[in-house]
Amino acid sequence: MSGSRLPAVTLTLKQFLQRQRVLGLYRSLLRTIREVPDPADRSYLRSWARDEFQRNKTATNPDAIRMMVMQASDHLGELQTSLALARS
Repeated sequence: MSGSRLPAVTLTLKQFLQRQRVLGLYRSLLRTIREVPDPADRSYLRSWARDEFQRNKTATNPDAIRMMVMQASDHLGELQTSLALARS
């Protein structure tokens, strides 16, 4: 048998929805980062996003997770605003 499999974890509906929200936020962030014109900035931002989400993936405190989601949403909004301003 190749590779190791983690045991299945049963999530509550609230946890499942929160997980979906976090994954959607991560995907939106990566999609937005693809629009950054400078390759060095794009690479830096992609690494930053990956590191932040990876570092916090074991978080279980609902309040801490909510705070991280809000911060990531703020970062996404700021990046989208900066890109829109750069285009105009």
